[in-house]
Amino acid sequence: MKTVVSVIGKDSVGIIAKVSAVCSECNANIVDITQSVLQDMFVMVMLTEIEELNCSFTDFSNKMAALGAEHNLDIRVMHEDIFNSMHKI
Repeated sequence: MKTVVSVIGKDSVGIIAKVSAVCSECNANIVDITQSVLQDMFVMVMLTEIEELNCSFTDFSNKMAALGAEHNLDIRVMHEDIFNSMHKI
């Protein structure tokens, strides 16, 4: 099973490191990542494998949301199946 993690906010040093640290803490494997800085806005989309999470999906998602709140970032975690369903025509 995979998740799509999106991160949007004002650019600052260490965003990727902080998000990656939560992935590591929860045992989510990062399989793909893309990021861009548009003027001073940071945008990242990360694909993670979560078969071996050491916490529930809800806990993983809540940890990411808390990290976002702490650093004024919008961080959302979505199951890959839901993401794909939302983008089907």
